[in-house]
Amino acid sequence: MSEPKVKTKRAHGSRRFQLGTTVRYVLLFISLALVLIPVYVLIVTSFKGSAEADPSTTWYLPEHWETKNWSRAWEELGGGLVRSLQLVIPAALISAMLGSANGFVLSKWRFPGANVVFTLILFGMFIPYQSVMIPLMRLVINADLGFGIPTLILMHVVYGIPITTLIFRNYYETVPNELIEAARVDGAGMLRTYFSVVLPISVPSFVVVLIWQFTSAWNDFLFALFFGGGAQNGPVTLALSNLAHGSILADYGASMSGALIASVPTLLVYIVLGKYFVGGLRAGSVKG
Repeated sequence: MSEPKVKTKRAHGSRRFQLGTTVRYVLLFISLALVLIPVYVLIVTSFKGSAEADPSTTWYLPEHWETKNWSRAWEELGGGLVRSLQLVIPAALISAMLGSANGFVLSKWRFPGANVVFTLILFGMFIPYQSVMIPLMRLVINADLGFGIPTLILMHVVYGIPITTLIFRNYYETVPNELIEAARVDGAGMLRTYFSVVLPISVPSFVVVLIWQFTSAWNDFLFALFFGGGAQNGPVTLALSNLAHGSILADYGASMSGALIASVPTLLVYIVLGKYFVGGLRAGSVKG
């Protein structure tokens, strides 16, 4: 092939590469703008006074930057933030440990009917929460469980078991069976094999499950509304709802400030553990 033809092909290839790169960057910019527009509205409105915080002036910067919205939001949400942490930390840890144990037994320590049990557990993922609120309410009242954070922990643990079991089972399916057999040959029983061999290599899935359960429990409003015991005893989502609808006139500035404050813990979790999230999902997606 002659040298001019080679140069022409290289030039065409270079132009196609540049065009593809430009298209990707344009799409990335559009996607980023769509994501950041609500954030811009939240931040700008949170610094507006009650006279300026109006839907007709959503896109405008405030004429007078005020911080009283943040002070009010913090006063209203402070207790709810603490109660939410008391809810999500034990709920995420307990459901993760139960899901890990279930996943190990269903994948590496099989018993007759294991697939049927796994299928029944997965049914919990497809039951709409709204459809079981009345039966759950009757159960809580008849069992005299009370309302508040302990009851919410129980709810999130129970409803977190299906998804955590699925994630851990898929992850443990990728663990070589020779590793489990070697532990058995050395005389390890089921519990020792789990705690000494399987649990130490389960960090990627634990990260995925903890992020998932933390976010799910933190953002939950339906369970909190039914079983939280009111804004004074429930998590931050109830306090945020009370802040937004607790007065005759909507206080958009305080509501936006509260929404930003309430989102900080989940944002920190993703910043700290986000880089492990995708890796953990991939680690458990090889086999189903």
